[in-house]
Amino acid sequence: MIVKPNSSLNNKTGAWRSSRPEIDVDKCIGCGICAKICPDSAANLINIKGQNKAKINYDYCKGCGLCAKECPVKAISMKPENN
Repeated sequence: MIVKPNSSLNNKTGAWRSSRPEIDVDKCIGCGICAKICPDSAANLINIKGQNKAKINYDYCKGCGLCAKECPVKAISMKPENN
């Protein structure tokens, strides 16, 4: 089987999560630990008003909670998924 580059982006895997990470951008220090630890590369840093802040791509987030567990300033909390 031959797979085209970037084809994994077509496989959105976040639909079955039972909880979702929510970020308090005021607490976020932009350290990037969430982005480094996320097994699905759903956590990324974006620039907001000249500062790096965490952002979650819910299309790919499976709700594992690693980002919330490892956040040094507890800017990420897990909330129940409301489908």
